[in-house]
Amino acid sequence: MTVAPDISNSLVGIDAQILVTGGAGYVGKKLLQALQSRGFRNVRCLVRSSSSLESLDQSFNHSNHGPCIEFVKGNLLSREDCENATRGVVVVYHLAAGTGTKSFADAFMNSVVTTRNLLDGLVAHGCLRRFVNVSSFAVYTNDGKPRPDVLDESCPTEDRPDFRGDAYCFAKVKQDELVAEYGRRYAIPYVLVRPGVVYGPGKPRIHGRVGLDTFGIFLHLGGSNPIPFTFVDNCAEAIVFAGLKEGIDGEVFNVVDDSLPSSRQFLKLYKKQVRGFHSIYLPHFVSYLFCLFWEKYAAWSQGQLPPIHNRREWTAFWKRTRYSNEKAKRMLDWSPRVSIAEGMKLFFADCREHRSHA
Repeated sequence: MTVAPDISNSLVGIDAQILVTGGAGYVGKKLLQALQSRGFRNVRCLVRSSSSLESLDQSFNHSNHGPCIEFVKGNLLSREDCENATRGVVVVYHLAAGTGTKSFADAFMNSVVTTRNLLDGLVAHGCLRRFVNVSSFAVYTNDGKPRPDVLDESCPTEDRPDFRGDAYCFAKVKQDELVAEYGRRYAIPYVLVRPGVVYGPGKPRIHGRVGLDTFGIFLHLGGSNPIPFTFVDNCAEAIVFAGLKEGIDGEVFNVVDDSLPSSRQFLKLYKKQVRGFHSIYLPHFVSYLFCLFWEKYAAWSQGQLPPIHNRREWTAFWKRTRYSNEKAKRMLDWSPRVSIAEGMKLFFADCREHRSHA
């Protein structure tokens, strides 16, 4: 992605100390590239001890202008590491989170406890101008909305995320609440960014909002629902803008692209462009009953069946809705640079490549 390095109206200058957590991740790498393209010369990236610093350094610091990204190994569960990493920092892009775990305790520890340690370090140093917390659409209930057919930043988040049966959702809700609390208690200037379904090369899978393949056959549940896709480059750029735009402290921004395809349209394209397979469409009332039955049986069985499918999940994933990116466009001056058509072309080509090497 080539971006003109215009930061004339930026909250900070190109020499400002910026901290990125989760920079070695899927979106994080694109965010570092976006910061580089804008000429920022003082970016610190905190990575896990298992990361290869040499590989990261070669990927990002190979220009003739000298290194602009400092890769530092550390553990966000260590208060000392967080205090060291946040020293002198004026903008934080916090992407690190507990993903891929079904344990509520692990997800809480790696998303909430780590964020608290990071915020405590920033409070101690007292030089922060913006904390960008990268959240997720997973926090929304998609129920009780001001406009029933539209999900935007005015919509409520889960009031009992533990009932969703999704450790990631639970941890992200608690993380957002913690950041807002620090904003009130310590005047931490923060912005919450909530991407939809991030897709692109390097992530060759069909998202659960389209359907499930748990039972050996793909159950198509999305139907005519739009899928809130955001191409990884578009998403990273929106996050960068959230850290640089003045006058947006305390705001929440949803990040989705334009001209979103329906679940049915996406699945048809995937089968045509990548591989054909058999799927069964479950109408909305059938998928609702499926989740209701799973939820009731899980409760009756007292843990024999994990409550991973339930009515809260159905409401969040498969209830009929539309998505808005109007606020991000209006307040961040952001718009998706990569169109859905071009993004899908790149995504499907990558899926075919991964399939040919499987």
